[in-house]
Amino acid sequence: MHHQSISPPLTEEELVMAEHELGVSFPAVYRAYLKEAKPAKPVFRPCRKEWGWDWGADRQPLAELLALPFPHPDSYVNANAELDAREPRLEDFTNGPDHADAWQAWDREYEVFEDRKTAGAVTLQDNGCAFYTLLAVTGPLAGTVWWDGRATCDLIIPLSLDHMGSAHPVTFSEWLCYDSWDLMPPNWGRSSRSSS
Repeated sequence: MHHQSISPPLTEEELVMAEHELGVSFPAVYRAYLKEAKPAKPVFRPCRKEWGWDWGADRQPLAELLALPFPHPDSYVNANAELDAREPRLEDFTNGPDHADAWQAWDREYEVFEDRKTAGAVTLQDNGCAFYTLLAVTGPLAGTVWWDGRATCDLIIPLSLDHMGSAHPVTFSEWLCYDSWDLMPPNWGRSSRSSS
């Protein structure tokens, strides 16, 4: 795991304030963990800053998206393919500036789309090389843990104890007993891990 500084534990009053301001109810086990003075495993914890709640990670949840349900990655496969297919190609334009303008507009749309892939999730850990462990906090998948591997493969995948079967994502409680890398599909990203 990449080195990360961890914010101090939260009080019950701070948790209530965070949930109220963010429009979420944190999963019970995660909520209790945020209050632990010496947690068994380091996770990013929210801390109130001037601009709002900050998890201390490079990748911050967008406050306006946090209350939305975390989307299962299967739910946006077709939309992702359609957006990729619409990427402006230079050969379709008569001049470079028009292509550049069209591509920048497409890229802004793509960034919004990418942000929505992690709606309803917070960062638990920075695993180095732009890999993150995420916790879904809203929607039907609330309380489950996911791997953000978009830096290399454009995928968000479940961390699971059964990748050869259902690949059902682990819960936060289950995840606490493992390293995120141990819950990846077999042989996934081993070369990335050795270089981080």
